[in-house]
Amino acid sequence: MKLLCETHKDVKTLIEELELPVSDWDEKWLDEYLDISLKLLDICNDFSSELSQLNQGHLVLRCALHNLASTSLNQFVHAPSSLDGWNQHISNRTSRVKSHSPILDRLKESLDLPKVQKNSAKGKVLMHVMYGVKVVTLFICSVLASAFTGSSVSLLSINIPDTYRWAQAFTELQKNVNSSGRSTVLRERDAVDESVKKLHSMIQGNVDGGMKVEEFQNLVVDLGREAEKLTQGVDHLSKQVDEFFHVVLSGRDALLSNLRESETVLDQGSGELRTRQL
Repeated sequence: MKLLCETHKDVKTLIEELELPVSDWDEKWLDEYLDISLKLLDICNDFSSELSQLNQGHLVLRCALHNLASTSLNQFVHAPSSLDGWNQHISNRTSRVKSHSPILDRLKESLDLPKVQKNSAKGKVLMHVMYGVKVVTLFICSVLASAFTGSSVSLLSINIPDTYRWAQAFTELQKNVNSSGRSTVLRERDAVDESVKKLHSMIQGNVDGGMKVEEFQNLVVDLGREAEKLTQGVDHLSKQVDEFFHVVLSGRDALLSNLRESETVLDQGSGELRTRQL
């Protein structure tokens, strides 16, 4: 996500440096851009929702760890139900990312958008850069969607024309990522699941006493460590998703502002009233 943020920031800077008048851009391309940027904002909101639900699960884990570490029998007997609370939270959470396949497919289709200023050197530079940005954006969003859903269905295969010098490098990266299995985010959650499972099994298997105290304490420490890793990862990713949301939003707002200024100038020069659905 950090790469995605920096890439979109660089494109915004490039557009400003090219000083390419918005009035010279293909109108269909502008409409498509506004539509795509809106979809990216929706995707960011859904990613944030997923991360928020994982963060809520941390509260459940903290409660379980508190009961597990307690010397009070009354609190300790609640430990199994606290651990079950984590499993229920994960299995019952609602995922809006599962509905992203059509959106990602639409973004993939946008790779073949009309070009802006066919005979303009600046326009060609912009289109080459925008193509690369869309590829990177689509790739990263599909990987994240796959991570949240736990399914490879969201992973897209993007074919890059050989005319791009980075085509082979991207294809190899895409192949490695798509074949590597579950993402780091889910591996951290899986580690928590495994620790919860071991603790639950040990408690249930020793209801009549005889529990190995040292082994039990080590498992509690392991759960605390894995829970902290998951929380740190979720917090970091949440900040990156939020930053990307604002990068896309600021770029969209800047383009809309330029459009309004450009159309105002045209209206004054021609005496005609022009409207666009924004």
